[in-house]
Amino acid sequence: MSASGDSAGVEDGAARELLRDLVEIPSPTGEEAACAERLAAFFEEHAREVWVDEVGNVRAPADDAVLLTSHVDTVPGEIPVEVKDGELWGRGSVDAKGPLASMAAAAVETGVSYVGVVGEETNSRGARFLVEDRDAPDAVVNGEPSGWDGVTLGYRGFLAGEYAVGTDSTHTSRPEPNAIQHAMAWWETVEREFESADTDEETDGETDADASVFEQVTAKPVEFSGGTADDGLSVEASVAAQFRIPPGESAGAVRSAVETALDGEANEGEIDWREPIPPVMESPRTEVARAFRVTIRRAGGDPRLLRKTGTSDMNIFAGAWDCPMATYGPGDSELDHAPNERLDLAEFDRAVAVLTDVCEDLQP
Repeated sequence: MSASGDSAGVEDGAARELLRDLVEIPSPTGEEAACAERLAAFFEEHAREVWVDEVGNVRAPADDAVLLTSHVDTVPGEIPVEVKDGELWGRGSVDAKGPLASMAAAAVETGVSYVGVVGEETNSRGARFLVEDRDAPDAVVNGEPSGWDGVTLGYRGFLAGEYAVGTDSTHTSRPEPNAIQHAMAWWETVEREFESADTDEETDGETDADASVFEQVTAKPVEFSGGTADDGLSVEASVAAQFRIPPGESAGAVRSAVETALDGEANEGEIDWREPIPPVMESPRTEVARAFRVTIRRAGGDPRLLRKTGTSDMNIFAGAWDCPMATYGPGDSELDHAPNERLDLAEFDRAVAVLTDVCEDLQP
């Protein structure tokens, strides 16, 4: 099926033009409005219904046989936007404006539904609003870099919390532990509880490299602060921590294990937990996974089925919607958030073609 209704197809070069425009417009989390306007204008130019909803998502509903969705926001950081040796350099070129733009082009070509969501890099506020505000589609393709010949079927879940502790201030010559020492002891206990392979699980590594990590709970401190309070009467300390949770484990079990660390010497503080994101592992035998395998082979590739050690909006969608889904998009995930983030434009073109064929395959 080609573009539905009165919508016009994407002319040669228009997808690349959209991509460059999106990359040139800074959109760190919380500042997505200008980028969302450019994305909405692309759908208006192609006679598609589109609006920006109350949280900032770009909504272009159409044929719900497939919902294509990726995120508008990026992490902070300025990288000069330029094309060198066939690669587009710039913040967000890989994560995830390459997937975002390729999906916009495929949505216009095939007439399927599309949403550009906000806030994925922090609290997934766009995806959380979306699953509450609309019914489940027949299938979902989430946009994150997987390489044009890769399809991501699994992500670990996510749990964040902050340990806080305070003690009376005393002279530093006294032997009693202060709040900073309590916080350090607590984190050492947590690390022992979740001892795992020494790897950077924030890189969203793939199955072959990080299979053992995908199957483990890993713990990472992301902020440590402490010192004498302004009034001089107490010492305060806090540790912000993140936990990645594999399929088969629950956030409740991880929470319980972490809280047992309060029963020892560090039994002085409290933990404030954030809302967890559950893990997801889709079957390789769904119609979505099959459509990608067939299409990638048809295009001359050898399909790679991936699991990522990080977390994405697909976790949110899988927790709310009972429909087949996968994550796909051009780009090397090793360049996510990196100072040398760049996207091969030929790969971008191939991803647009793959997405277009997959959507046509999944439409009745």
